[in-house]
Amino acid sequence: MAAVFLDPPIRTLKEPTRRSFLAGLLLAPAACAAPPSGPNAEIVPMPIYAAAGTPYGPITDGQYEIDALDLSQRSIDLDRQEVAFNKGHPPGTIVINIAERRLYLTQQGGMALRYTVGVGRSEAINFKGNAIIGRKAEWPHWRPTENMIQAKPEYAAYRNGMPGGLENPLGARALYLYRDGQDTNFRLHGTTEPETIGTPVSSGCIRLVNQDIIDLYQRIPLGTQVVVLQS
Repeated sequence: MAAVFLDPPIRTLKEPTRRSFLAGLLLAPAACAAPPSGPNAEIVPMPIYAAAGTPYGPITDGQYEIDALDLSQRSIDLDRQEVAFNKGHPPGTIVINIAERRLYLTQQGGMALRYTVGVGRSEAINFKGNAIIGRKAEWPHWRPTENMIQAKPEYAAYRNGMPGGLENPLGARALYLYRDGQDTNFRLHGTTEPETIGTPVSSGCIRLVNQDIIDLYQRIPLGTQVVVLQS
């Protein structure tokens, strides 16, 4: 499938976090409402969901409706953004830094698109070294490995597999890592738990929010080189 290149949002580290911005709004004088009062009064931030048409807004993807992200629970630094990245990898390479919990898709001119990812719960279960994208799937089927079932016995209910859909742990897309022509059983994939992105949470696969894995999926062809760094 031909790659579709979309312009990513550009972020700068000078921007405030959404949480701090929201807190500022809540502390500003209100023209039409009395402030909370009493000894137990508390200001509770309301969820702020990404608007339609923005990178993390709701998406209609075939028969599925992907929810917008709650931005009040997410730092701007976790967003997809273009960054300087001059590490010697050819443009079009996926470079994953496990320690940083970041994935970079290298571009021309020493730049890269940076995505935040969830990684393995421990260093030992993370993929290491080089691979290629040997398969791509939309709303992929999922079947846990025996090691995953041992770690989480509740996965045994899906020993024979789980069809793609909104409840499927692989999310909206999966990119399959191959080495020497063989499936390594490691994937880059979406998630049903967007709040876990940026943490060590998975059984070794690399997970992204659904909006980001859809974006990455569109940009890269089969055969894309993948480099996984531990530091």
